[in-house]
This record gives sequence, structure tokens and C-alpha cells, in this order.
Amino acid sequence: MIKLKFLFFVLLSCSSFSQIDDFKNISFNKADKIAYELKGENLNDLPKLSYNLTKSLSSDVEKFRAIYIWVCTNVENDYYLFEKNSRKRDKFKNDSFKLLEWNKEISKETFKRLIKQKKTVCTGYAYLLKELTNLANIKCEIINGYGRTAETDFKKSNDQNHSWNAVELNSKWYLCDATWSSGSFDLNRNTFNLNYNDGYFLTNPKDFIKNHFPFDSKWQLNEEKLNFYDFSELPLIYGESFKNNLIPVFPLNMNLEVQKGDEIIFQLKKDKTIDLDAIRIEIVSGNYKKTEVPILISLKDDIVEIKYNFYQKGNFDLHIKINEDYLCTYVISVNKKKR
Repeated sequence: MIKLKFLFFVLLSCSSFSQIDDFKNISFNKADKIAYELKGENLNDLPKLSYNLTKSLSSDVEKFRAIYIWVCTNVENDYYLFEKNSRKRDKFKNDSFKLLEWNKEISKETFKRLIKQKKTVCTGYAYLLKELTNLANIKCEIINGYGRTAETDFKKSNDQNHSWNAVELNSKWYLCDATWSSGSFDLNRNTFNLNYNDGYFLTNPKDFIKNHFPFDSKWQLNEEKLNFYDFSELPLIYGESFKNNLIPVFPLNMNLEVQKGDEIIFQLKKDKTIDLDAIRIEIVSGNYKKTEVPILISLKDDIVEIKYNFYQKGNFDLHIKINEDYLCTYVISVNKKKR
């Protein structure tokens, strides 16, 4: 029997896919075109940049879209500054005075590198998006909290490690993450790959909470609040899941226990027609690695169900993929079947 929790939360998660649906009748083509036409503009005059990005757009959501696209496609994520900050914060975590001094120092360095080199960490992305948006007379806030990635170690620290934004459009608050929309750093080539991910633009809060935990619970923007422990128990969900609009909704525990031969069921929420033949399950245990075509069932228009059986005892990482994109990871413990 699989050990599961949060069934009520599963039901909550099966609502509308994205808050972008609130603006489905608005085309972002003009806003995107403006953002790309202004590619390469410097950051020495933020009021001018904000004005040029928004002056010919009529609605606040289009103005915000132009600003968001520009930030995500012109600013690089500074991986080495992020690593430096992480090491220092870990070093000073038990010395509040030195940690405060370091925070002041890294803030100055972050701002300097942002303005001069267009390289920054999450706080720089969030700051820039807030400033440009506020200059367009649109409310935008910086949200601090915990962002979960493959490198996250909950046992090591649950301190703040990420920042993103909330923006008010038509008297309603929306969530977005310019850092994770911008691309990824290739450590092998020592380069940042600008690769825009639209999945983190005005994302449904019920999906956003799966890898973003704000320390101020009001910014979950959900009626039912998730606590940090429950957040830490969720499966690992990657940016490609948001990019492909395939979000895991069941099970909501990353660590699962099954008996040998038992069937495991996974469910993914989708918002568009996808090629089911492109979905794969990858099983990894040490040096053992196997990719298989799972049993797939479309339960309804927005839910696809995946079934899989383990016939070998042991501990496994189970990755769900579409083409070469990793969507999510579960950790499966397969035990001897009880008699």
C-alpha cells in the first residue's frame, strides 16, 4: 500500500491551470515585440526604460508583460554570486552580526553587477522587476521565501534562499518568478543560457506553491495555507514541468513506500493537448538506469494518469519526463510483498 497524505490538497490542485487564463482574450504579441525590440538597452535610466517599454500599451497586464519579458531576456543569472552568497550565509548562520554585515555587502555587490553587467541573483531580478513595474504605476512586491530545486537540502537549511514577485493587475494579485523564467546556467561551459520559460508568468498559486514557499503565508494566494513541513514533503518539480504545462497533482508525497508488484498511480494536470507518446518514466538506482514507456490514461481533458509496477526490491528515483525534459521526481522504496 502506498503511503499518501494531503488528499484534500490534491482536490484543490485540480482547478484552473493558470491565472494567465484571466487574460486569455488579450494578445501579448505587441508587448513581446516591444520587449524584444528594446533588447540590449542599459539599466542606467530605469524610468526611461520603463516608459519605453510601456508607453504604447493600453492595459496594465500588457505593460507588465513587456517589462517581464525584457527582464527575463536581458538579465543573466549570476551562478557564482549565488554560490558565494550561499557559502557566506552558511558560514555566518550562527553569527547574527556577521550575517547582517554580509547581507549589506552582498546587496551592494548584487546591485552593482546588475546595473553594470546585467548579471544578478534572484534578489536582483525581483528588485528590477519591482522598480520597472512601479515606475509604470503598477503595484509590484518582492516576495521572499524558499525556492525548491534539485540542489535543495531541507536537512541543511530552511532559511530564505529565493525571491520572486507578486503584481497587482485589475485589483487582483498574481505571482511570477523572473529568475526561473530567464534560463539556466551551464556549469560545463561556464555560460548562462537565456531560455525563457513562460510557465512562471502569472502562474496559478496552487501550482506555484509546489516549489515556492513564501515566508509570509498571505503570499501563497490560496485560501488553504500549506505549512513548511508539508511543502518539504512534496515531490521535486522542475521548471520544465511549468514550461510544458504538465504539473504533478498526485501523489503529493515525494517519498513513497510500495510492496513488490504493487501498481503506483501518478496524475499530471495539463492545460493543452499533449503528445502522450512522448511521456516516459526513468528509473534510477545507483548505476542502474532504465527508461520505460508507462501505461497512460486520459481521465478527462486536463488530467493524464500514469501507471507503473515495480517488480524489484530496493530504493529508486522515479523521474517522469516528456521528450528530454524532466518534469518531476519521486523517491520509491520497494519492499518485499507481505503474505
